Amino acid sequence: MNSTLRQTFIIARRDFLAVAGTPTFLLFLLAPLFMILIGGLGGTGASQVAASSANAARIAIVASPADVDDIQKQELRSRRLLAGYGGPPQLEYVAPEGAPRATAEALLASKESDYVAVMYGPLEAPDILHNPRAVNSVRFLSDLAEQTLRARKGGLSDAPLSTPKVTATRTADSSVGGRQMTGYFAVFGIFFLTLLLAGQSVGMLAEEKSNKVIEIIAAAVPLEAVFLGKLIGMFGVSLVFVGFWGILGGIAASAIPGLSAAASLTPAVGTPVFLTLCALYFTMSYMLLGAVFLGVGGQAGTIREIQMLSLPITIFQVAMFGLSSAAASAPGSTLARFAEWFPFSSPFAMAARGATDAALWPHLVALIWQSLWVALTIWLAARLFRVGVLKSGNWRTAFGFGPR
Repeated sequence: MNSTLRQTFIIARRDFLAVAGTPTFLLFLLAPLFMILIGGLGGTGASQVAASSANAARIAIVASPADVDDIQKQELRSRRLLAGYGGPPQLEYVAPEGAPRATAEALLASKESDYVAVMYGPLEAPDILHNPRAVNSVRFLSDLAEQTLRARKGGLSDAPLSTPKVTATRTADSSVGGRQMTGYFAVFGIFFLTLLLAGQSVGMLAEEKSNKVIEIIAAAVPLEAVFLGKLIGMFGVSLVFVGFWGILGGIAASAIPGLSAAASLTPAVGTPVFLTLCALYFTMSYMLLGAVFLGVGGQAGTIREIQMLSLPITIFQVAMFGLSSAAASAPGSTLARFAEWFPFSSPFAMAARGATDAALWPHLVALIWQSLWVALTIWLAARLFRVGVLKSGNWRTAFGFGPR
């Protein structure tokens, strides 16, 4: 085992220096300019998540059943008047459990639903707790209280009948919509980096196949170690790339105040843990896709064949991005659970889950699950390369179905 690990890291160091030590590596570092071309894709996904975040918003009134009937009549009237103009969020009526203020505060603090404003107390002088992004909802609730009182008095008075007390209780940073947006940013970032960087491994074996070097290496080192070593080497190159652009992005974010707005999106697991999980899931995503690209590149005989074989994989990866984006906008749904378990979308979907769910044990299970698929993918790629390229054995013996 020690010998195999040593051989793996020797190959990794060899491939890393072969790429990072060339002048063309500077061109590779500038590749993120490609982001402009796929900005439309990211914008479409972001708009879908933003729409989902808006639909998740709720407002509530803590009131007795006697008041609810009167308020509902005025709500229907107000919503008919606002039809077509983007009315307020869905209104829910909640019976007080104990002190009305405690019930209102519990609703605002809920992590299950995104309540942005809650009204409680007598309609003559109600209290409205809200977060800063709910100004229009506050106006709607206060108008409901006044119109309900006016209807009870026969609508004869033009003077204000209620004086609501409005209190801002929290920021929008911990809202359900904000956490979903954070999850989408994680999905998009991991997808973009993986697609941009893992594709470099598709042609790694082409030159060594043409000059027969791979046959010499395969005679001395297990093919699984060769494939894993090449993946680790290219992953090291990718870390240099991410570090380079991460430093530039940090400098830009500190220099331009508008770019630091994303830092206010607070994930459920906490920012340090969330960033660590994103790094681990990027590693898993890179290893999975890189192993597939390496296996495909090992089977191809020409550059044209490499391009033709890698295209379906890229399309498949874009489909995984779409699936994970949908999961980010619907956490806890059946679609989200499928995306979290399907191995090639699991790194993206689990990163999004870290933004909306504070539980940590599912991430440990997911990382173990993804590691098993990385090992399986590398094993399959090595066996296919041994039989299809090196012509060593046959298909049955390669997969253990017959005598060697």
